[in-house]
Amino acid sequence: MATLKQKIQEELISALKEKNEIVRSVLGFLSAAILSKEKEKRYKISKENKEATEKELTEKSILTDEEVIEVIASEVKKRKEAILEFQKGKREDLAKKEKAEIEILQKYLPEQLSEEEIRKLVKEAIEKTVAKEIKDMGKVMAEIMPKVKGRADGSTVSKIVRDLLS
Repeated sequence: MATLKQKIQEELISALKEKNEIVRSVLGFLSAAILSKEKEKRYKISKENKEATEKELTEKSILTDEEVIEVIASEVKKRKEAILEFQKGKREDLAKKEKAEIEILQKYLPEQLSEEEIRKLVKEAIEKTVAKEIKDMGKVMAEIMPKVKGRADGSTVSKIVRDLLS
């Protein structure tokens, strides 16, 4: 079975052949972000294990699907922030372009949790951590974030935790 990274590469090649500019552009940027993350991982591995061979470094620096999902989520977050800025600057044309890019990126993310599902998970995390007030938010976030990684936006989770603790 192909990895998520391979799927992205194949679809980038298809977009190039079909001359689909927006998909080509988004997947090109995404591939560059993945490559950058792999270089970062390789550098860390080479610092920790100075005796690692070239082959070992190459194999260990390939991102897992979970790590690729983190990169995609990060790219979506950047675009959401850009949309807010473009809307403040009354540039709906640019905001619309960013929204289209998010739609393309979201095809590679796991299905997103609904607000009700997040709320349910937050309530469970609050019970498990015996959180009572807003100062316990860190404990709750530490408990819930690994469970929703790649399936929910951190700011949405944070807002729900804040609502339920206040």
